[in-house]
Amino acid sequence: MIGIAIHEESCRGCSMCIDVCPTFVFGMDETAGKASVKEAADCVGCLSCAYLCPSGAITHTDYHAVMNFYRDLDFSQRVARFL
Repeated sequence: MIGIAIHEESCRGCSMCIDVCPTFVFGMDETAGKASVKEAADCVGCLSCAYLCPSGAITHTDYHAVMNFYRDLDFSQRVARFL
């Protein structure tokens, strides 16, 4: 299983991770005003949340690294017309 964690002191509560996660791993802790991991077992290891997090508060362990073409800016610009 993929390990995922949010460093609470670093989280700004922007909710970008919640918006980008395709499997709804995160939720918002309204009391703390910060994101939290709600469904860690649903994480597929796409790393979109960690890539997007402005404070670098999200870490993953035990994931299989693959080349992610959607993060390659040159590739993204070339395929943008199809999206």
